[in-house]
Amino acid sequence: MKPYPFTAVVGLPDLRLALVLSSISPAVGGVLVRGEKGTAKSTMVRALAGLLPRVDVVAGCRFSCDPAAPDPLCPDGPHEGAASHRRPAKLVELPVGAAEDRVIGSLHLERALAEGVTDFQPGLLAAAHRGLLYVDEVNLLHDHLVDTLLDAAAMGRATVEREGVSVSHAARFVLIGTMNPEEGELRPQLLDRFGLTVEVASSRDPEQRVEVVRRRLAYEADPDAFAAQYAAEDAQLAADIEAAQRLLPAVKLPDDALRRIAEVCASFEVDGMRADIVTARTAVAHAAWAGRDEVTTDDVRVAARLALPHRRRRNPFDAPGISEEQLEQALQDAQPDPGPEDDGPGSGSTPPEASEPQGSENAPQGEPKQSGGRQKTVGAGETFKARVFRVKGMGEGERGRRSRAITDSGRTVGVQPASVREGRPHLVATVKAAAPHQKARGRAGAGLKLRPEDLRFALREGREGNLVLFCVDASGSMGAKARMREVKSAVLSLLLDAYQRRDKVGLVTFRGDAAELALPPTISVDAAASRLEGLPTGGRTPLAEGLLEAARVLRVEEIRDPRRRPLLVVVTDGRATSGPDAVARAQAAAGLLTGVTTVVMDCESGKMRLGLAADLAAHLGAEHVPLAGVAAESLADAVRARTGKAA
Repeated sequence: MKPYPFTAVVGLPDLRLALVLSSISPAVGGVLVRGEKGTAKSTMVRALAGLLPRVDVVAGCRFSCDPAAPDPLCPDGPHEGAASHRRPAKLVELPVGAAEDRVIGSLHLERALAEGVTDFQPGLLAAAHRGLLYVDEVNLLHDHLVDTLLDAAAMGRATVEREGVSVSHAARFVLIGTMNPEEGELRPQLLDRFGLTVEVASSRDPEQRVEVVRRRLAYEADPDAFAAQYAAEDAQLAADIEAAQRLLPAVKLPDDALRRIAEVCASFEVDGMRADIVTARTAVAHAAWAGRDEVTTDDVRVAARLALPHRRRRNPFDAPGISEEQLEQALQDAQPDPGPEDDGPGSGSTPPEASEPQGSENAPQGEPKQSGGRQKTVGAGETFKARVFRVKGMGEGERGRRSRAITDSGRTVGVQPASVREGRPHLVATVKAAAPHQKARGRAGAGLKLRPEDLRFALREGREGNLVLFCVDASGSMGAKARMREVKSAVLSLLLDAYQRRDKVGLVTFRGDAAELALPPTISVDAAASRLEGLPTGGRTPLAEGLLEAARVLRVEEIRDPRRRPLLVVVTDGRATSGPDAVARAQAAAGLLTGVTTVVMDCESGKMRLGLAADLAAHLGAEHVPLAGVAAESLADAVRARTGKAA
């Protein structure tokens, strides 16, 4: 079945342009596509592969070497005088659950020990060389794999090192990632490594939505006939991309354009110099796409709109985007005497896609949901570096940065039992297992005679991500303005820590006479921050109901995601004032959570303190932490005071 045609996708002009520019100049650094589900992100990316020019490759080379300039370090080389053939550019899709060896390749340990040869099995990076590498839901990919992909995309090479053996090969590709922000964000360090980013959203125009459905149904009814309707448009677009690629080396980037780029990047206070470099490369690609041999202000304007929005974020709770007014002001500041091409966004020969807004950045934000009873909402103060709370014991969960766990990466701490046949081989243990049998196997000369049962695999200790469930008291006793601001700041700081450690988070709140699951467990930490920011307070304190709801959520999550161990953070002053026998019921509810690693954040304030949160922590078997002790600096001060060291 033929893929959905690129030119048949309705709307999404910014995404269309970003993909085209990255295809013209892979040095731009790829595209990150952010948007809600069902917005044709994957459809458009998969369709792009059919527009790329065909490539000449060395016949039989597993690494797609260019016959005109073969990689001198190619594991399948040397290629002097080798035959070649032409094939379409490849689109390689990387599954979210792919193992590291599947991505970067693997070395055949048995042949290395037995024959002394380096037998390298190429991975997805090799398959994507001189093509497209597509990662759907890139925000769900393990961080170390994202680092590997972005390093390869930036350096143009991939290196595999195993047990002292190193193999390197060329890996130049256009990296495209798609993600739904509701399912969690990329870390800012990784976000910055993508060249361009585009925010997409489904159209609210009924006519456009009708056209989307009409075309999709027509495609599903007869894919070949539907693709034939757009074959000429796709062919013309492919020809335009190839022409722009040929023009690209001749495009000039004058000093005044560089000055505009520097002025714009400085105006938006982006970190480092990557923004300037990517904006410059994108401007050059856009000039080539428009058929110009010199970069103009219009090219810089378009490049900035695509290259800068995701680089302005300072933490995961900041929304991406740039101000059009600020962009225009920065361009004017860099050009005191504007030329005729600087009359506005519509000037020059920019394709229509360049100036059409995506329409998702200025969408109104929903108001926090209000329930009955007297209540008020207090915003949070500044976040800070929070203490690190870890789950007790050793886990085997999802890779992350919080608690100790047995993982497939990290430092080697031992050898897996002989029955375990997965992971990275342990060289010394494998040799020891094979050595006693060499005489019986008739070994003669160098090398070992290995059998599959000789292989031993490393036991590695790393860190896992956990489920951090916040159980927050939102009753009237917490409603003092300054106090609630401190509470929200502390919880937001812990949320930021959870984001950096790749945790799943959930939010239970209790007030009045009931508790509710304000946010089911998710990896979208910014969703939790949004719910917390709009959290109203008021009413009595149903502490027992809050603890019971937390226990219920943890039971359900143990079934849904059994590998992710929980950390419960109870934010309260310890009071229980709702219903009969409120204190006794709260203590009974605490008994249901004694097996869970728990932190009680004590929010009691004032000169007269009852110590109820400390009593609750004792019933939970939890760590008791005063609100002021959540900050990492508070912990450092306490350690210095205890050891008598000066600050």
